[in-house]
Parts: sequence; C-alpha cells; structure tokens
Amino acid sequence: MVVKLEPRGERTRELEAVRLSPVLTRLATYPFVRLEQAKRDVAARGVHLIDFGVGDPREPTDERIRRALVESLTETSRYPLAQGLPELRGAIAGWCERRFGVELDPEREIIPTLGSKEAIFSLAQVLVDRDGGRKLVAVTEPGYPVAERGALFAGGELLRLPLLERFAFLPDLDALDADVLGRLAILWLNYPNNPTGATAPIELYRRLAGLALEHDFVLASDEAYSELWFDEPPASVLQVGDRRNVIAFNTLSKRSSMTGYRSGFAAGDPELIGALRAFRPTVGTAPQEFVQRASVVAWGDEEHVERTRAVYAAKRELFLELLARKGLRLAGSRATMYLWVAVPDGEGSEAFAGRLLEQGIVVAPGAYFGEAGEGYVRFALVPSLEDCRRAVEILERVL
Repeated sequence: MVVKLEPRGERTRELEAVRLSPVLTRLATYPFVRLEQAKRDVAARGVHLIDFGVGDPREPTDERIRRALVESLTETSRYPLAQGLPELRGAIAGWCERRFGVELDPEREIIPTLGSKEAIFSLAQVLVDRDGGRKLVAVTEPGYPVAERGALFAGGELLRLPLLERFAFLPDLDALDADVLGRLAILWLNYPNNPTGATAPIELYRRLAGLALEHDFVLASDEAYSELWFDEPPASVLQVGDRRNVIAFNTLSKRSSMTGYRSGFAAGDPELIGALRAFRPTVGTAPQEFVQRASVVAWGDEEHVERTRAVYAAKRELFLELLARKGLRLAGSRATMYLWVAVPDGEGSEAFAGRLLEQGIVVAPGAYFGEAGEGYVRFALVPSLEDCRRAVEILERVL
C-alpha cells in the first residue's frame, strides 16, 4: 500500500458547502489526517502498528511535576491573567540564565503561553500589516506548518526558504536580497529543527538578528526541541546580545514530556512581548494557574530532563546501528526526538513510508513537510524502548 496525498477529499467538499474562510478550505486536507486514515486501514487488517509518525512524547511526566499540579487544584478557580504568574516568569528567567547565560527581565521580556503552538500561530496576527508593505512571512521548508498557517490566516504572504542537505539544512541567507528583506514582517527559524533534526550555529542567529535590525523585520525562533540534544547543547537566538526585533518560543512539551499540559513561553524584545501581552487577553490563551504552578517546578529541575535525553539517546542508538547496517543515510538528526532518513534510491518518500506501513512501522513521509522534504522520511522516537527494539527487528527483515 502506498500512502497517497490526495489534493481534495470529502472533508474539503463539506467545508466548501458553507461560507468559510478560503484559507481554511485550502488547508482542510492536512496530510497527517490522511496518514491516520491509512493507519486505521492497515490496523483493520490485523497488523500491529508501532507508530513513529507523530512527535507526541510518551515518556512519563516527572512525579514532582504531577504532584505540584494536583496540590495547586483549588476549590474555586478564576481566569488566568495573560501575563502569567510572577513565580512562573521568574522560573523561566532563571532557567534561561542557567541554560543560555542570558539575563531576562521577567516583567518585560517574558510571557507564558499555552504551549508554543498557539503563540507561534498568533504572532502573525500581531505583526503582519495586510494593508501595508509588511506582510511577507518567511518560513523554512521542510518544516512545522503552524507558522505558515498563522501567516496565511493573518492575511500574510509566504516566502518558503528551502532547507537542503548540502547546506546542512540551514537557510541560504545570500539568496535574500534587500527588496525581500525590506518587505519581511517575520522570518521564522526552528532549531533544533523539526523534521530534519539539524542544529544551527550561533553565527546564523547573529547574522539574522543584524539583518532584522537593519531591515526592521522580526526574527522569530521556535526552540521547542532545545533540550533534546545528544552531543552538545544547541544555541538560542536569545544569546545574540542585542535582542531588539528578536523573539524566542519554547515549551515544556518536549523538554519535560508535558504535551498535554500546554505550557510554554515567549521571550525577547520588550516591545514584542508587550504587544503579545496586549493581544493575548483578546484570545484568552493563558495556561491555567494550576498548570503554571506545575510549570514552575518543571523549569526549576534538570534531573528529569537528563533522564529523558538518556532514553531518547538509547532509542536513537538502536536505529543508528540499523541504518548503518542497511546502508540508509541518516541526514541532519543531530538533536530532537527525530531521525531524518534518506529513502532508498529510486523510491519516493510516500512509497517508502507506505511499504513500511504494510509491515506495521509508521513513519512520516518527508513530502508531508513541504516539497523540500521529498526524498526523506521522519522517525519520531516516541514508542517505548521495547517497541523500538521490536521495530528494529522488523526493519532488519524488510529493508
């Protein structure tokens, strides 16, 4: 069975029957929805699935974090304030100083967010000038689609920056001329990168931060995977020195296996944080207070993060050995929970993913992340170590 990308589906036609945003209509056939259907079809035939398709961690949330959540549940509750609890902003500032060596003002340079997804989506609502000259948003491809979708819903225009293996999956900044830079509202980076697992040097952040000041656009950095590394801790855009026109987004979802808690932060230029503080009460997306109090504990502890890294490293090593034996090239994959694997010569990413799916191994075709992702598949190392061993045994037979 080959996992196919269909340009239109029943859901798209249903949406077109009512008067909805044309952006929503165009985006209705999200590729991973079709992957879910393909998984159901294979499972219905009795095939046991080991799912490396979606990056939703399944490691236990540390007991101290869970206990802090429970102890913070009160008899009554109230709407959480958009700026978050002072204790949480202080905990985030403390973590940033320990981790990146930067001092942030908890009052002016940090705001808690409901995970990082909603904040990444919302940034374009704050910055894109759809009626003026600043509505161009640059996103990297292959990539996490939320920044792109946020730009489209805000009435922005897209510029896709291909991440190619020959450039170590970094954007080619020399391809951006002054005219393009002058029309940018936002340029998005995401390192450690989803899906390639590549990391970025601090020099890239510094160069782009300089361009952002010179041409007056915002450099936005999605750093959700900053704590899932194997050789050396990745850099942050917060380390550039002059943080004007710079904003970073991070989250506890991957670092602390807390995807369901929805707790993250945005940090950087005080003017940008102030704009988010003014915007966010309108959409009501502050984390619940009991989640914020659990987050204080999470940001203050590194022991559970070290354990999590060790688990991912053990899973990763299993697959590195397998890929070496089978002659499959591992590309990028220096950090994150992902392995970005080049498909065999002459085989497309969807065809290869479909062939593995028939054997019960679910991976994400690189084409799902944009045209520049063709030729690769992504393994999300979220199944248990035992399931990873079982998957390796299956792959030994079928690769």
